[in-house]
Amino acid sequence: MASHSTGDGGIPKRGVGKNGLKRVMSLGGAYGTRNYTIKDLRDCKGKRTLVETLPFSTEEAAAAEEAGIDTMKVRFDPNQPELAANIRQAAPNTFMAFSVPLVAAASEVEAVRLGYQAMSIGADAIMCQWSPKFISAAADAGIPIQGHAGLVPRKSTWTGGLRAVGKVLDEAVWIYNEIKTLEEAGAYAVEVEVIPEQLLSEISKRTTLITSSIGGGSGGDIQFLFADDILGNNAPPYPRHSKQYRNLFKMRQDMQLERVEGFKEFIAEVQNGKFPEKKHIIEAPSGLIEDFLAKI
Repeated sequence: MASHSTGDGGIPKRGVGKNGLKRVMSLGGAYGTRNYTIKDLRDCKGKRTLVETLPFSTEEAAAAEEAGIDTMKVRFDPNQPELAANIRQAAPNTFMAFSVPLVAAASEVEAVRLGYQAMSIGADAIMCQWSPKFISAAADAGIPIQGHAGLVPRKSTWTGGLRAVGKVLDEAVWIYNEIKTLEEAGAYAVEVEVIPEQLLSEISKRTTLITSSIGGGSGGDIQFLFADDILGNNAPPYPRHSKQYRNLFKMRQDMQLERVEGFKEFIAEVQNGKFPEKKHIIEAPSGLIEDFLAKI
């Protein structure tokens, strides 16, 4: 990857705009091209709904970029950064927010360090479940931060478990205040999970944050679904807010059955003397075997 920090040039050529791309330099000093910048995303707010996914493999990331997904989230493990780095390389032109583990930072300093680590391998932003103090520190350090509100699964013990949030007045007001607090802390966006559609719609009108809806209906600025759900990678049950556009789980089951049947047929043909056939073997030239036997 061309990088200003290592002095190896590689500034993207002019004219990429005709392909809908922007020339960028990452916070880590790497040159590249992206379909969106933070400014572009902010400019889209209230004008059109963007689409977002979270791929779990390089194949999914490449397919999502080719299909025209606007933005992606990518899970970032600081102990195995190559997993996120490979996804970054598989979809080099798509805006990506790396989702960092909640427990990987225990102080403002660690939050900034973790953010810089993710940005250095190609993240365009960080998605987190951090406290406003951590978000403020990272934002002050120049890291674009996306927060999380509504149902935050890792903190769901505070909201009654894995269930919809915001169906009563106190919860609705709490979600709004949480989002405004993230806004004041310097975040640029917030993922809002499993709240009433109408509530998210009203909140989106009252915050400068870009709202990414997962289970919040059409009330957000971005419609977000996991690649697992879009592609039907797993067996039922599925999250209520999700939709399966393909059934790759069944395809994998069918492929496994085909593997089993293939091995069974191979075993049977060997045992019955049907394999190998004449077309599968190498015939010895005339006289070779006689000469061989005489020699030994």
